[in-house]
Amino acid sequence: MGPSILKTNRKMSKTQQKIKVDITIIGGGIAGLWLLNYLRAQGYNAILFEQEALGSGQTIASQGIIHGGMKYTLGGTLTGSSEAIAEMPNHWRSCLAGQGDVNLSRAKILSDQIYFWSHAGFGSKLMTFFASQAIRGRITAVTKPDYPPVFQNDSFNGKLYRLQDIVVDMPSVLQALTENYQKAIFKIDWQQAQLTQADDGQVKALQIHHQEKTLVIQSQRFIFTAGEGNETLLQQLSLTQPAMQRRPLHQVWFKHDYPHALYAHCIGNSALPRLTLSSHATFGGKWIWYLGGELATKGIEQSESELITKAKQELKKLFSWIDFGETQWGCLRINRAEPKQRASMLLPDKAYVAASDKVKNVIIAWPTKLTLSPNLAHEVGALLQKQQINPKYPGLNELTNLPHPPIAKPFWE
Repeated sequence: MGPSILKTNRKMSKTQQKIKVDITIIGGGIAGLWLLNYLRAQGYNAILFEQEALGSGQTIASQGIIHGGMKYTLGGTLTGSSEAIAEMPNHWRSCLAGQGDVNLSRAKILSDQIYFWSHAGFGSKLMTFFASQAIRGRITAVTKPDYPPVFQNDSFNGKLYRLQDIVVDMPSVLQALTENYQKAIFKIDWQQAQLTQADDGQVKALQIHHQEKTLVIQSQRFIFTAGEGNETLLQQLSLTQPAMQRRPLHQVWFKHDYPHALYAHCIGNSALPRLTLSSHATFGGKWIWYLGGELATKGIEQSESELITKAKQELKKLFSWIDFGETQWGCLRINRAEPKQRASMLLPDKAYVAASDKVKNVIIAWPTKLTLSPNLAHEVGALLQKQQINPKYPGLNELTNLPHPPIAKPFWE
């Protein structure tokens, strides 16, 4: 259930306790958690509320790929989208090494490189572009002795390129971001909580009914990072802007006995990867191969059985030499939430952060891509400075009795 909005002249029956903080973040996916870490490291008394498990939804369903935009060059040109996020893998690397603006030193890297590979017979135009000066240093050709185990077979006669992208283990990223500031992260039950609005429309407080008290949390700014949930929050505030769009995916995963992992984009005939593949170890010691790319975007109109059949056909064409052994198959439907673009389904090229023009103490944010979570935090920080919102209210003592949300588990577990 989403939040309810009440006018402030409604009296509460329980004893009220007023609490003042600098920033209240609503939404505990990667965007909210990264922002919480960033703001608290900057000295803000920021707190976060999540109604489900931390990272549930888009975050835990992601493939964990931190890319620098090179997959958007498959049309044979550099685009604004690719240039806007070129430095993101290096930013994440710094944080993963414990040297960035957010500490991810306890998170795991699944792979420090990702591959582009072409199926046999693919045209040479794109390969010429990959070898051009325009992207030299960002993508390199791989010679046969250096092929990963998956492609160490004479039946593979395509071409292979290495990207400077990384793949992170999302459960460990969520764990690290949560452990850094766990005392500032709280579970919220919207049946026992509501945002209250003043007559001028401003959000006056977040009221939480807990035990025998009503906690009245006042904040310099309320920041919505709830993904799809932002739409409900905006509607409850009677805000029509920013409008939100959903970009649906229907992704396939399968558990198997093959012992090798792969993190790669298969190049097809369009400007997006024919198949994006990531590998994830299960608690039982087997591998999950998780399939995105065009298979997932075009699969939204297919049933689960139809899409699994299509995935099996693709894998047989692309990996004819691999015996995956016993397999278990499944599908997952995901809605990626983002601000509505001028053209239908146009890809956003950076994180979205904006102050409401009607509710001055509310900021709305979507990362638009997992990769851009640090960009979102920086954009929020810049906006707070522009609005002259500085650290002001210390302490969290009054909130220590509130429950904490669990961390989402991978859907295949």
